[in-house]
Amino acid sequence: MNSGSESIRFHDIAAATRRLYDVVQALQLKAEFLRPAALDGQEWYELLRQKLVPQLGEDPWLVAAVVGGTNIGKSVTFNHLAGTCASATSPLASGTKHPVCLVPMGFSDRHDLQAVFPDFALHEWTAAGAALEESDEHKLYWQTSPNLPSTLLVLDTPDIDSDARVNWVRADAVRRCADVLIAVLTQQKYNDAAVKEFFRKAGAEEKAVLVVFNQCLLPEDEQYWPVWLNTFCSETGIKPDAVYLAPADRRAAEALELPFYERPWPVPSDWGADSVGVDLSPRNLNQDLSRLKFREIRIRTLRGSLKQVLDDRDGVPQHLKQLNLASEELATASKRLSSDAVLKIRDWPSPPNASFVEEIRIWWKTRQQGWAKKINSFYDTLGTGITWPFKMARNAIQGEAVPPIEKYREAEWSAILTTVEELFDKLQWMAESGNRMIKPQVEAVLQASTRTQLIKTLKRHHTSIDFDAELKNMISVEMASFSEDSPQLFEFYRQLHNVSAAVRPMTSVVLFSLGMGPAGEAVAPLVAGAAANAVVHVVADVAGGTTAAVAGEAALSTVAGQGSGMLQAWFHRLHTVFTQRRVDWLTNLIREELLGNLPEQMQAAANLPSSSEYQDVTNAVNQLSELLEQVTETSESVHGANADLMISDVNSDSVTDRISLEDNAEPLRSQRNATQESTES
Repeated sequence: MNSGSESIRFHDIAAATRRLYDVVQALQLKAEFLRPAALDGQEWYELLRQKLVPQLGEDPWLVAAVVGGTNIGKSVTFNHLAGTCASATSPLASGTKHPVCLVPMGFSDRHDLQAVFPDFALHEWTAAGAALEESDEHKLYWQTSPNLPSTLLVLDTPDIDSDARVNWVRADAVRRCADVLIAVLTQQKYNDAAVKEFFRKAGAEEKAVLVVFNQCLLPEDEQYWPVWLNTFCSETGIKPDAVYLAPADRRAAEALELPFYERPWPVPSDWGADSVGVDLSPRNLNQDLSRLKFREIRIRTLRGSLKQVLDDRDGVPQHLKQLNLASEELATASKRLSSDAVLKIRDWPSPPNASFVEEIRIWWKTRQQGWAKKINSFYDTLGTGITWPFKMARNAIQGEAVPPIEKYREAEWSAILTTVEELFDKLQWMAESGNRMIKPQVEAVLQASTRTQLIKTLKRHHTSIDFDAELKNMISVEMASFSEDSPQLFEFYRQLHNVSAAVRPMTSVVLFSLGMGPAGEAVAPLVAGAAANAVVHVVADVAGGTTAAVAGEAALSTVAGQGSGMLQAWFHRLHTVFTQRRVDWLTNLIREELLGNLPEQMQAAANLPSSSEYQDVTNAVNQLSELLEQVTETSESVHGANADLMISDVNSDSVTDRISLEDNAEPLRSQRNATQESTES
């Protein structure tokens, strides 16, 4: 595959990576109810944010970071790379607290330096000691250097084995941004636990690593450094691209004259005592670093970071699995909440039959016609006249009777109070024993609203209800539904109504209970009296917003049963419908005032794996995995042919860039040997 096709492929990867970054954040917001692990601090996300999004698809420049433990000469090595005493050094282990960066001339004009180091506040570097000052702010000091090629940035970094945790955070941020790590080790620090942990992460990301064994006692340590390095590599997974030895020579270090001797790795089988004192001239680290194969290293590190992001155990797929498990857990807990929030109300009052009879009679009267209307009107007037003395006598003895619908209002309010008490008791129990996702949500509900507040709100709404209007509306809707759903039966009752006008004195109690005649006034109290002790059993799912109501057995008196069984069932249905309307009112009001959108949030979180946000992340991972696999296969085949891999075309006019473009097919050692011969001549 030619470099143009490879360039297009990497641009596709850059676009897919940016899309993954965006949809991951959108999913995190969508999954907020599940209380997922924070993205910040997860290695795959930090690689995505700090390395891949800012750098993928850019020109093949490299970030080389000098890293290592405390007081091992990192700043000395850095100064030799810079060709000047850029970073402060001291035998007292003062310690670099903030990374410092040398930037090639003109680099900040072509690139956004802040995007390269997104987690740092950038400051121009004017004093060598500035990076030694303690500060909670993550600072990065930088200055331009004429001694660097146009595509190389070099950093000095805080100690990776410091007791200060803030140093670890800064060192890790630099590691993720870097393409090349210059690992400064010593006999004392090569096997340090913190150092090895740092480099294990670097090894997993396929970073290019140049090892500098500093403060060596030469030639005595020639026989020991291979053992030290072998231990270091076996426990970190690092495969050094080059190895250097530097003697313990403070004066040479301060004068920027410390020699760096390159050593072969892996060590040849004949390397040993006979190799001690071999005539290998010191290397120039700056020149060696400048002649690295920039494009190969950049592709390698970016690809290694992508592999970490897409890793099934530690990357985005694992994050998706955790969200899926949390969603399933919430679905189970959500069912439990719905079940536990179910209120089995066993004393909801039965609606007043007398009011039903009155409203049904009014409904029929508005639809009567002709002679039937006249006859029924006559009997209504006659009935009123007959019953009037009885009403007056009753009122004189017992006082004016309370309307049945007002008695119902009082009974309903009593049922509401019982419902609220039971609901709060169950919510309190859930707050104390619920799972990690539901518990804080229920606690927040209980903190935001109290029993007293809710009862006051319910009382205000309940007092304002016009029960007569509620009943009238329900009867109108149900009678209309009756006429549409059972037209033949409805017509039969209409005919009975007309017949009752002709044989009015003989009309059955069943028909009068529907309001067709003057006897309704007398019959209604009988029916209501039979149902006076009846209640409606109600099952209300407050979380789900659903109810089921079943009227009590005494919804109709036995006198009504003398008529049609179908008529009794229909009248029974009126009770059920009215009761369900009332409980629906209570359930919806409680959800609105107490639970808010908690049920909807729970449902959405429980269904997260089927959401568009979850699918977007899944698709982005699959797409990026396919592109990475294609590039990996191509890169391996091209690398086998010693050809260059290009991310994008670059116009370069520096000598070192032209060397890297023209000669990067040669092995690294051949390039360095050529440089050495040129220097000697």
